Amino acid sequence: MVKLAVIHYSQTGNVYEMAKTAAREGEEAGAEVRFRKVAELAPPEAIASNEAWSNHHGSTGHVQEATLDDLDWADAVMWGSPTRYGLPTSQLKQFIDITGPLWQEGKLVDKVMSSFTSTQTSHGGQESTILALNNTFYHWGAIIVSPGYTDPLQFDLEIGNPYGASHIGGKGPVGEKTRTAIGIQTRRVVDVARRLGGG
Repeated sequence: MVKLAVIHYSQTGNVYEMAKTAAREGEEAGAEVRFRKVAELAPPEAIASNEAWSNHHGSTGHVQEATLDDLDWADAVMWGSPTRYGLPTSQLKQFIDITGPLWQEGKLVDKVMSSFTSTQTSHGGQESTILALNNTFYHWGAIIVSPGYTDPLQFDLEIGNPYGASHIGGKGPVGEKTRTAIGIQTRRVVDVARRLGGG
């Protein structure tokens, strides 16, 4: 059985909804799934200054925080992050920055990696955020799996993104098209990991 870790950071809930969908789709595709968030680094006063952020932070205390063991365990990892100026959030990057011991031991080589994101605006950095995450995966010697143009939905001007599923928060909550895009990506990740011998 393929072991899939879904590791994310979400400020107000959009990436969280995408990550939950990826976890569900992974299980339906036959993978064993670990659903994880990374630690919140922002000070309490910053979180309290935004009602949606505060509500999301308070409602997701039950979600386990990711550890290096989750990466060591996984055959494939799906990473979710909002974009910050076209880059992944500092919260997700901080977790990635502590992976040195696994990298030094070669424990991330040939693992499947794939990313998804959410931005506030249509051109808010979806592609650059995913590409920035990929820079790390190249260093690890991991295998990057994107959705590509493998499904007609990827040609939808509103949602299509061959780099990884993306959501536009300014257009409303995560909807069915985004969930479908995440499903396409997740099934592809699990299938490639299985063909590479995962599980």
